[in-house]
Amino acid sequence: VQLQASGGGLVQAGGSLRLSCATSGLTFGSYGMGWFRQAPGKEREFVTAMRWNGGSTYYADSVKGRFTISRDNAKNTVYLQMNGLKPEDTAVYYCAAGRPVLTGVRVAQSYAYWGQGTQVTVSS
Repeated sequence: VQLQASGGGLVQAGGSLRLSCATSGLTFGSYGMGWFRQAPGKEREFVTAMRWNGGSTYYADSVKGRFTISRDNAKNTVYLQMNGLKPEDTAVYYCAAGRPVLTGVRVAQSYAYWGQGTQVTVSS
């Protein structure tokens, strides 16, 4: 199983980025997908997730209304559209695949597979 995250970069505050996570080796349509992030000196934190069927999405309060998760099952890829970026969004962003129960959607340990991370830096 491989998850390949891409799309990170340097952007000014207020700008946008779109992250992609291409997967292989798993039955993508049967997995929930999530995005987490980790800033220097901080623990990895939940950003957003989508259930396997795309029917439910979940967002951290800090990104709600600015970030949007989506998935293309035909391309085995999950996306994270980030608008209105803030300096505090600076972190390494990781995509993850798993089959969490409803109460575990926001928990990193609920996800079995992880991408390598892509750096997002937002300048003020």
